[in-house]
Amino acid sequence: MKKVLFVLLILSVLVSLGVAAKVTIWCWDPNFNVAIMQEAAERYKAMHPDVEFEIVSMAKADVEQKLNTILASGVKKGLPEIVLIEDYNAQKYLQSYPGSFADLTKKFNFKEFSPYKVKLMTLNGKVYGVPFDSGVAGWFYRRDYFKEAGIDESELRNITWDKFIELGKIVKEKTGKYMMAGDPYDGGLMRILLQSAGSWYFDKNGKPYIKDNPVLKEAVRLYKEIQDSGISKEVSGWNEWVAAFNNGDVASVITGVWIVGSIKAEKSQSGKWGVLPIPRLNLPGAVNASNLGGSSWYVLEHSENKDVAIDFLREIYAKDVDFYQKILIERGAVGSWIPAQNGPAYREPDPFFGYQRIYLDFTDWMDKIPPVDYGLFTYEADAALMGVMPDVYNGNLTIEKALEMAEKQFLNTIGY
Repeated sequence: MKKVLFVLLILSVLVSLGVAAKVTIWCWDPNFNVAIMQEAAERYKAMHPDVEFEIVSMAKADVEQKLNTILASGVKKGLPEIVLIEDYNAQKYLQSYPGSFADLTKKFNFKEFSPYKVKLMTLNGKVYGVPFDSGVAGWFYRRDYFKEAGIDESELRNITWDKFIELGKIVKEKTGKYMMAGDPYDGGLMRILLQSAGSWYFDKNGKPYIKDNPVLKEAVRLYKEIQDSGISKEVSGWNEWVAAFNNGDVASVITGVWIVGSIKAEKSQSGKWGVLPIPRLNLPGAVNASNLGGSSWYVLEHSENKDVAIDFLREIYAKDVDFYQKILIERGAVGSWIPAQNGPAYREPDPFFGYQRIYLDFTDWMDKIPPVDYGLFTYEADAALMGVMPDVYNGNLTIEKALEMAEKQFLNTIGY
């Protein structure tokens, strides 16, 4: 209550001086993050007309470079009030630039957000971000192709990856369609596999956990098994991957919920798709739920209108249920604020997916995602591992030797 009064006091003083509080926001993707933040700003401005917003749209790499450059220089000017940070990079920023981001621990009720999102923005018991979109993973599948292959949908729920490969062989034999498409040198699926078993490239103490990681060993085995089985159509890059399912070449897609818009872009396939829980690893503790991607909002500690920015995020991203319904319908954004998931948009049957209430399913799976610590160098570890995969595929390296080499390369990269 005191904080709310303080923010109102700041605004009233600014109004009396004829000065508008300005909140500057850095983010990327005009059709997703930028558009969503513009909607949020309009809603807040309707309640606080004297607050101005400057939403700066940049490429993701440019946001990261500019933020790193300013923070590394120690200069406290030129920073925005709010910046979007990809979840995989959150700890790198928090640990590399202590004191640069506002402590939001007591500003929000973080029990109302998905636990796995809160964990990744927590450092030394303090929470520094506002969780935004989830990358909760799903197994998107073509109902018609599986029916043609003689596979009943009841056989597809909560299966293991080994079962997935078996079914993929049947689909390929009966329909001529690949089970999936993927770049065998891309680490996206690897990250889905790791988090589904509550593991990552680092242990609980933040130390590299590659060569002796049993989950990673199993994940690499599955990568090779998928490649050897012939059930995956090899693609390179985003466009080829999307084309594989839009063209009807594959029977399923396993990735984050953010792919819904791309799948629905091929309107001729309406009614032919469904969504299931992802397969799980055949390991103790592994579940049929995981995550790929996602970002969150952070407030800069030394920004000019920090308190107004915090109030804005609290009013819209932690109170406005209708806001989350609108961005789900218009942008396909699955938020990680749990109260929003009781809204009508989340329960709406989707005719494209056979009138399945897909977002209700996704929110159920979201709650089952194992929290993990992404550490400081997820992409560096990813690159080191995928760099040895060609020799795993061609049999020149055993999995054990490949993981040993990947860890060595990773340590050299980060100077550990």
